[in-house]
Amino acid sequence: MRVEEIKQHLIKDILPFWKNLKDDRHGGFYGGMDYDLNLEKKAVKGCILNSRILWFFSNAYMTVNDEDSLLYAKHAYEFMKNAFLDKDYGGCYWSVSYDGKPEDDSKHTYNQSFAIYALSSYYKASGDEEALKLAYELVDRVEGVCKDDIGYLEAYDRRFKPVSNEKLSENGVMASRTMNTLLHIFEAYTELFRVDQNKDIGEKLRWILDIFANKVYNPHLRRLEVFFDYEMNSLIDLNSYGHDIEAAWLLDRGCEVLDDPEYTKKISKITKDLTDHIHQEAYDGKSLNNEKECGKLDDKKVWWVQAEAILGFLNGYQKDSSRKDYLEAAANIWDFTKKYMIDHRKGSEWFNELSPEGIPLKDKEIVGPWKCPYHNGRMCFEVITRSVEF
Repeated sequence: MRVEEIKQHLIKDILPFWKNLKDDRHGGFYGGMDYDLNLEKKAVKGCILNSRILWFFSNAYMTVNDEDSLLYAKHAYEFMKNAFLDKDYGGCYWSVSYDGKPEDDSKHTYNQSFAIYALSSYYKASGDEEALKLAYELVDRVEGVCKDDIGYLEAYDRRFKPVSNEKLSENGVMASRTMNTLLHIFEAYTELFRVDQNKDIGEKLRWILDIFANKVYNPHLRRLEVFFDYEMNSLIDLNSYGHDIEAAWLLDRGCEVLDDPEYTKKISKITKDLTDHIHQEAYDGKSLNNEKECGKLDDKKVWWVQAEAILGFLNGYQKDSSRKDYLEAAANIWDFTKKYMIDHRKGSEWFNELSPEGIPLKDKEIVGPWKCPYHNGRMCFEVITRSVEF
Protein backbone atom coordinates (compact mmCIF):
# COMPACT_ATOMS: atom_id res chain seq x y z
CA MET A 1 0.00 0.00 0.00
CA ARG A 2 2.67 2.53 0.97
CA VAL A 3 4.85 1.75 -2.05
CA GLU A 4 2.06 2.79 -4.43
CA GLU A 5 1.20 5.73 -2.20
CA ILE A 6 4.78 7.00 -2.35
CA LYS A 7 4.92 6.45 -6.11
CA GLN A 8 1.78 8.53 -6.60
CA HIS A 9 3.17 11.23 -4.31
CA LEU A 10 6.24 11.40 -6.54
CA ILE A 11 4.24 11.54 -9.76
CA LYS A 12 1.44 13.84 -8.66
CA ASP A 13 3.20 16.14 -6.19
CA ILE A 14 6.99 16.22 -6.23
CA LEU A 15 7.56 16.02 -9.99
CA PRO A 16 5.03 18.74 -10.93
CA PHE A 17 6.35 21.05 -8.21
CA TRP A 18 9.92 20.98 -9.51
CA LYS A 19 8.84 21.16 -13.15
CA ASN A 20 7.09 24.41 -12.29
CA LEU A 21 10.42 25.89 -11.16
CA LYS A 22 11.96 25.71 -14.64
CA ASP A 23 13.36 29.09 -15.68
CA ASP A 24 12.72 29.35 -19.41
CA ARG A 25 14.10 32.86 -19.68
CA HIS A 26 17.49 32.63 -17.97
CA GLY A 27 18.07 28.88 -17.87
CA GLY A 28 18.18 26.32 -15.10
CA PHE A 29 15.64 26.40 -12.31
CA TYR A 30 14.59 29.18 -9.96
CA GLY A 31 16.76 29.23 -6.85
CA GLY A 32 14.31 30.19 -4.11
CA MET A 33 10.79 30.00 -2.72
CA ASP A 34 10.02 31.28 0.76
CA TYR A 35 7.73 29.77 3.37
CA ASP A 36 4.77 31.77 2.04
CA LEU A 37 5.32 30.21 -1.40
CA ASN A 38 6.62 33.40 -2.99
CA LEU A 39 8.78 32.37 -5.95
CA GLU A 40 12.06 34.30 -5.90
CA LYS A 41 12.84 34.62 -9.61
CA LYS A 42 16.02 36.59 -8.99
CA ALA A 43 17.36 34.34 -6.24
CA VAL A 44 20.93 33.12 -6.55
CA LYS A 45 21.10 29.70 -8.21
CA GLY A 46 23.23 27.22 -6.29
CA CYS A 47 25.19 24.54 -8.11
CA ILE A 48 24.25 21.93 -5.51
CA LEU A 49 20.56 22.67 -6.11
CA ASN A 50 20.99 22.54 -9.89
CA SER A 51 23.02 19.29 -9.69
CA ARG A 52 20.40 17.67 -7.52
CA ILE A 53 17.64 18.78 -9.91
CA LEU A 54 19.62 17.32 -12.83
CA TRP A 55 20.05 14.08 -10.90
CA PHE A 56 16.36 14.06 -9.91
CA PHE A 57 14.92 14.42 -13.39
CA SER A 58 17.41 11.95 -14.85
CA ASN A 59 16.29 9.34 -12.34
CA ALA A 60 12.60 10.18 -12.65
CA TYR A 61 12.92 9.39 -16.34
CA MET A 62 14.61 6.07 -15.58
CA THR A 63 12.43 5.05 -12.62
CA VAL A 64 8.86 5.96 -13.61
CA ASN A 65 9.35 6.38 -17.38
CA ASP A 66 8.33 10.03 -17.30
CA GLU A 67 9.42 11.14 -20.77
CA ASP A 68 9.13 14.84 -19.96
CA SER A 69 11.66 14.42 -17.14
CA LEU A 70 14.44 13.78 -19.63
CA LEU A 71 13.71 17.18 -21.22
CA TYR A 72 13.86 18.85 -17.81
CA ALA A 73 17.12 17.01 -17.10
CA LYS A 74 18.57 18.30 -20.37
CA HIS A 75 17.52 21.84 -19.38
CA ALA A 76 19.40 21.48 -16.06
CA TYR A 77 22.38 19.93 -17.86
CA GLU A 78 22.70 22.80 -20.32
CA PHE A 79 22.63 25.32 -17.49
CA MET A 80 25.28 23.40 -15.56
CA LYS A 81 27.50 23.21 -18.63
CA ASN A 82 27.10 26.85 -19.61
CA ALA A 83 26.83 28.61 -16.23
CA PHE A 84 28.47 26.52 -13.50
CA LEU A 85 31.48 24.91 -15.15
CA ASP A 86 34.53 27.17 -15.00
CA LYS A 87 36.12 26.99 -18.43
CA ASP A 88 39.30 28.74 -17.27
CA TYR A 89 40.22 26.96 -14.02
CA GLY A 90 38.04 23.86 -14.05
CA GLY A 91 35.50 22.70 -11.50
CA CYS A 92 32.07 24.09 -10.67
CA TYR A 93 31.27 27.44 -9.11
CA TRP A 94 29.38 27.36 -5.82
CA SER A 95 26.62 29.60 -7.20
CA VAL A 96 25.63 31.90 -10.03
CA SER A 97 23.21 34.81 -10.31
CA TYR A 98 19.67 34.28 -11.54
CA ASP A 99 20.85 35.03 -15.09
CA GLY A 100 23.85 32.71 -14.97
CA LYS A 101 26.81 34.91 -14.01
CA PRO A 102 29.29 33.70 -11.35
CA GLU A 103 28.07 34.79 -7.91
CA ASP A 104 30.26 32.77 -5.55
CA ASP A 105 33.10 31.46 -7.70
CA SER A 106 34.69 29.37 -4.94
CA LYS A 107 35.22 25.66 -5.49
CA HIS A 108 34.22 23.07 -2.90
CA THR A 109 34.89 19.35 -3.03
CA TYR A 110 31.34 18.61 -1.86
CA ASN A 111 29.97 20.69 -4.73
CA GLN A 112 32.15 18.92 -7.30
CA SER A 113 30.92 15.57 -6.01
CA PHE A 114 27.28 16.39 -6.64
CA ALA A 115 28.07 17.55 -10.15
CA ILE A 116 29.82 14.21 -10.81
CA TYR A 117 26.83 12.38 -9.33
CA ALA A 118 24.34 14.27 -11.51
CA LEU A 119 26.38 14.04 -14.71
CA SER A 120 26.77 10.29 -14.22
CA SER A 121 23.01 9.78 -13.88
CA TYR A 122 22.31 12.09 -16.81
CA TYR A 123 24.73 10.10 -18.94
CA LYS A 124 22.91 6.89 -18.01
CA ALA A 125 19.50 8.43 -18.79
CA SER A 126 20.43 10.23 -22.00
CA GLY A 127 23.44 8.41 -23.42
CA ASP A 128 25.14 11.78 -23.86
CA GLU A 129 28.88 11.01 -23.94
CA GLU A 130 29.73 14.65 -23.27
CA ALA A 131 28.17 14.39 -19.80
CA LEU A 132 30.38 11.41 -18.98
CA LYS A 133 33.43 13.29 -20.24
CA LEU A 134 32.59 16.27 -18.01
CA ALA A 135 32.13 13.95 -15.02
CA TYR A 136 35.62 12.53 -15.49
CA GLU A 137 37.10 16.01 -15.86
CA LEU A 138 35.67 16.85 -12.43
CA VAL A 139 37.02 13.57 -11.02
CA ASP A 140 40.47 14.51 -12.31
CA ARG A 141 40.20 17.89 -10.58
CA VAL A 142 39.06 16.35 -7.27
CA GLU A 143 41.69 13.63 -7.34
CA GLY A 144 44.45 15.94 -8.52
CA VAL A 145 43.84 18.86 -6.16
CA CYS A 146 41.45 17.96 -3.33
CA LYS A 147 42.88 14.57 -2.34
CA ASP A 148 45.95 13.76 -0.26
CA ASP A 149 47.30 10.65 1.47
CA ILE A 150 44.82 11.04 4.35
CA GLY A 151 41.59 11.72 2.51
CA TYR A 152 39.89 14.69 0.89
CA LEU A 153 40.15 18.35 1.76
CA GLU A 154 37.27 20.73 1.29
CA ALA A 155 37.31 24.39 0.36
CA TYR A 156 39.13 26.30 -2.39
CA ASP A 157 38.97 29.59 -4.21
CA ARG A 158 38.28 29.83 -7.93
CA ARG A 159 41.86 28.84 -8.79
CA PHE A 160 41.74 25.89 -6.39
CA LYS A 161 43.89 27.51 -3.74
CA PRO A 162 42.87 26.31 -0.23
CA VAL A 163 40.56 28.52 1.85
CA SER A 164 38.73 28.00 5.16
CA ASN A 165 35.80 25.63 5.19
CA GLU A 166 32.86 27.71 6.45
CA LYS A 167 30.43 26.16 3.99
CA LEU A 168 30.59 22.62 5.41
CA SER A 169 31.52 23.43 9.02
CA GLU A 170 28.86 23.79 11.70
CA ASN A 171 28.34 23.42 15.45
CA GLY A 172 31.05 25.95 16.30
CA VAL A 173 33.99 24.15 14.70
CA MET A 174 36.06 24.79 11.58
CA ALA A 175 36.69 21.45 9.95
CA SER A 176 39.55 20.61 7.59
CA ARG A 177 37.71 17.44 6.60
CA THR A 178 34.12 16.26 7.00
CA MET A 179 32.28 12.98 6.94
CA ASN A 180 29.62 14.65 4.78
CA THR A 181 31.97 15.50 1.93
CA LEU A 182 33.62 12.07 2.07
CA LEU A 183 30.22 10.35 1.97
CA HIS A 184 29.08 12.24 -1.10
CA ILE A 185 32.32 11.73 -2.98
CA PHE A 186 31.70 8.06 -2.31
CA GLU A 187 28.11 8.38 -3.54
CA ALA A 188 29.23 10.19 -6.69
CA TYR A 189 31.90 7.61 -7.47
CA THR A 190 29.42 4.81 -6.80
CA GLU A 191 27.10 6.22 -9.46
CA LEU A 192 29.95 6.79 -11.90
CA PHE A 193 31.18 3.23 -11.38
CA ARG A 194 27.63 1.92 -11.82
CA VAL A 195 27.21 3.58 -15.20
CA ASP A 196 30.74 3.07 -16.59
CA GLN A 197 32.50 0.27 -14.62
CA ASN A 198 35.83 2.11 -14.60
CA LYS A 199 38.37 0.07 -12.59
CA ASP A 200 40.19 3.17 -11.32
CA ILE A 201 36.92 4.46 -9.85
CA GLY A 202 36.42 1.06 -8.24
CA GLU A 203 39.79 1.39 -6.51
CA LYS A 204 38.86 4.85 -5.26
CA LEU A 205 35.68 3.39 -3.78
CA ARG A 206 37.71 0.79 -1.88
CA TRP A 207 40.06 3.49 -0.60
CA ILE A 208 37.15 5.58 0.69
CA LEU A 209 35.56 2.54 2.32
CA ASP A 210 38.80 1.94 4.20
CA ILE A 211 38.72 5.54 5.47
CA PHE A 212 35.16 5.06 6.72
CA ALA A 213 36.06 1.80 8.42
CA ASN A 214 39.34 2.95 9.96
CA LYS A 215 38.89 6.67 10.63
CA VAL A 216 35.26 7.80 10.44
CA TYR A 217 33.36 4.99 12.13
CA ASN A 218 33.55 5.02 15.93
CA PRO A 219 32.86 1.43 17.06
CA HIS A 220 32.69 2.38 20.74
CA LEU A 221 29.94 4.97 20.21
CA ARG A 222 28.43 3.15 17.20
CA ARG A 223 28.36 6.30 15.09
CA LEU A 224 30.22 8.16 12.38
CA GLU A 225 32.31 11.09 13.52
CA VAL A 226 31.36 14.28 11.69
CA PHE A 227 34.02 17.01 11.72
CA PHE A 228 37.77 16.43 11.61
CA ASP A 229 41.04 18.31 11.75
CA TYR A 230 43.68 17.84 9.06
CA GLU A 231 44.94 14.60 10.64
CA MET A 232 41.41 13.13 10.83
CA ASN A 233 40.97 13.65 14.56
CA SER A 234 37.36 14.25 15.52
CA LEU A 235 36.68 17.82 16.61
CA ILE A 236 33.37 17.52 18.44
CA ASP A 237 31.12 15.12 20.34
CA LEU A 238 28.34 15.01 17.75
CA ASN A 239 26.03 12.30 16.48
CA SER A 240 24.30 13.38 13.27
CA TYR A 241 21.39 10.94 13.09
CA GLY A 242 20.33 11.75 9.54
CA HIS A 243 23.83 11.37 8.16
CA ASP A 244 24.34 8.05 9.94
CA ILE A 245 21.18 6.44 8.59
CA GLU A 246 21.89 7.89 5.14
CA ALA A 247 25.46 6.61 5.22
CA ALA A 248 24.31 3.14 6.27
CA TRP A 249 22.39 2.54 3.07
CA LEU A 250 24.76 4.51 0.81
CA LEU A 251 27.75 2.45 1.96
CA ASP A 252 25.71 -0.72 1.39
CA ARG A 253 24.78 0.51 -2.08
CA GLY A 254 28.40 1.21 -2.88
CA CYS A 255 29.35 -2.32 -1.86
CA GLU A 256 26.56 -3.76 -4.02
CA VAL A 257 27.78 -1.81 -7.04
CA LEU A 258 31.42 -2.62 -6.34
CA ASP A 259 30.59 -6.31 -5.89
CA ASP A 260 33.66 -7.09 -3.82
CA PRO A 261 32.84 -9.79 -1.22
CA GLU A 262 35.69 -8.79 1.10
CA TYR A 263 34.54 -5.19 1.35
CA THR A 264 30.89 -6.16 1.56
CA LYS A 265 31.63 -8.35 4.56
CA LYS A 266 33.70 -5.67 6.29
CA ILE A 267 31.34 -2.77 5.68
CA SER A 268 28.07 -4.62 6.33
CA LYS A 269 29.06 -5.06 9.97
CA ILE A 270 29.36 -1.28 10.25
CA THR A 271 26.16 -0.45 8.40
CA LYS A 272 24.13 -2.93 10.44
CA ASP A 273 25.52 -1.41 13.62
CA LEU A 274 24.77 2.13 12.47
CA THR A 275 21.18 1.25 11.57
CA ASP A 276 20.56 -0.50 14.88
CA HIS A 277 22.08 2.38 16.83
CA ILE A 278 19.96 5.00 15.04
CA HIS A 279 16.85 2.90 15.62
CA GLN A 280 17.62 2.73 19.33
CA GLU A 281 18.97 6.25 19.80
CA ALA A 282 17.18 8.58 17.37
CA TYR A 283 13.81 7.03 16.47
CA ASP A 284 11.09 8.27 18.81
CA GLY A 285 8.36 5.92 17.65
CA LYS A 286 6.97 8.23 14.97
CA SER A 287 9.88 10.16 13.43
CA LEU A 288 13.63 10.68 13.60
CA ASN A 289 15.27 13.31 15.77
CA ASN A 290 17.95 15.49 14.24
CA GLU A 291 21.20 15.10 16.20
CA LYS A 292 22.86 15.01 19.61
CA GLU A 293 25.73 17.36 20.48
CA CYS A 294 27.69 16.91 23.72
CA GLY A 295 24.79 14.94 25.17
CA LYS A 296 22.14 17.53 24.24
CA LEU A 297 19.36 16.25 22.00
CA ASP A 298 18.10 18.31 19.06
CA ASP A 299 14.64 16.86 18.48
CA LYS A 300 13.38 19.10 15.69
CA LYS A 301 12.19 17.26 12.60
CA VAL A 302 14.11 17.97 9.41
CA TRP A 303 12.70 17.05 5.99
CA TRP A 304 15.73 15.22 4.65
CA VAL A 305 16.31 13.30 7.87
CA GLN A 306 12.82 11.76 7.67
CA ALA A 307 13.34 10.78 4.04
CA GLU A 308 16.68 9.12 4.80
CA ALA A 309 15.22 7.33 7.82
CA ILE A 310 12.44 5.74 5.77
CA LEU A 311 14.95 4.50 3.23
CA GLY A 312 17.60 3.54 5.77
CA PHE A 313 15.25 1.37 7.79
CA LEU A 314 13.89 -0.32 4.65
CA ASN A 315 17.47 -1.06 3.67
CA GLY A 316 18.16 -2.41 7.17
CA TYR A 317 15.22 -4.78 6.87
CA GLN A 318 16.37 -5.98 3.45
CA LYS A 319 19.78 -6.76 4.94
CA ASP A 320 18.23 -8.58 7.91
CA SER A 321 14.65 -9.80 7.42
CA SER A 322 14.35 -10.61 11.12
CA ARG A 323 14.20 -6.87 11.85
CA LYS A 324 10.47 -6.37 11.37
CA ASP A 325 10.81 -3.41 13.71
CA TYR A 326 12.65 -1.59 10.93
CA LEU A 327 9.64 -2.03 8.63
CA GLU A 328 7.40 -0.69 11.35
CA ALA A 329 9.69 2.30 11.86
CA ALA A 330 9.72 3.07 8.11
CA ALA A 331 5.93 2.89 8.04
CA ASN A 332 5.53 5.14 11.06
CA ILE A 333 7.97 7.73 9.73
CA TRP A 334 6.21 7.78 6.36
CA ASP A 335 2.86 8.24 8.11
CA PHE A 336 4.33 11.10 10.16
CA THR A 337 5.84 12.61 7.01
CA LYS A 338 2.56 12.35 5.13
CA LYS A 339 0.66 14.07 7.93
CA TYR A 340 3.16 16.74 9.04
CA MET A 341 6.19 17.08 6.74
CA ILE A 342 4.46 17.18 3.36
CA ASP A 343 3.11 20.68 2.76
CA HIS A 344 -0.42 20.19 1.47
CA ARG A 345 -0.83 23.79 0.40
CA LYS A 346 -1.38 24.12 -3.34
CA GLY A 347 1.88 24.85 -5.13
CA SER A 348 4.17 23.49 -2.44
CA GLU A 349 6.12 20.32 -1.69
CA TRP A 350 7.65 19.43 1.75
CA PHE A 351 8.21 21.73 4.67
CA ASN A 352 11.85 22.26 5.55
CA GLU A 353 11.79 21.81 9.33
CA LEU A 354 9.21 21.20 12.04
CA SER A 355 9.22 21.83 15.75
CA PRO A 356 9.29 18.70 17.93
CA GLU A 357 5.48 18.99 18.05
CA GLY A 358 5.22 18.91 14.25
CA ILE A 359 4.64 22.63 13.65
CA PRO A 360 6.34 24.05 10.51
CA LEU A 361 9.10 26.58 11.12
CA LYS A 362 8.11 29.65 9.13
CA ASP A 363 11.64 31.02 8.82
CA LYS A 364 12.67 28.04 6.69
CA GLU A 365 12.34 28.15 2.92
CA ILE A 366 10.52 25.68 0.67
CA VAL A 367 13.21 25.96 -2.03
CA GLY A 368 16.79 27.09 -1.48
CA PRO A 369 20.43 26.18 -2.04
CA TRP A 370 20.00 23.04 0.09
CA LYS A 371 16.22 22.47 -0.12
CA CYS A 372 15.83 20.36 -3.20
CA PRO A 373 14.24 17.18 -4.67
CA TYR A 374 17.22 15.01 -3.78
CA HIS A 375 16.46 13.35 -0.44
CA ASN A 376 12.69 12.97 -0.76
CA GLY A 377 12.91 12.23 -4.49
CA ARG A 378 15.58 9.61 -3.88
CA MET A 379 13.51 8.02 -1.13
CA CYS A 380 10.63 7.72 -3.61
CA PHE A 381 12.84 6.19 -6.31
CA GLU A 382 14.34 3.68 -3.90
CA VAL A 383 10.99 2.66 -2.41
CA ILE A 384 9.64 2.08 -5.93
CA THR A 385 12.62 0.07 -7.16
CA ARG A 386 13.08 -1.95 -3.97
CA SER A 387 9.32 -2.70 -3.89
CA VAL A 388 9.32 -3.80 -0.25
CA GLU A 389 5.84 -3.33 1.14
CA PHE A 390 5.73 -1.75 4.57
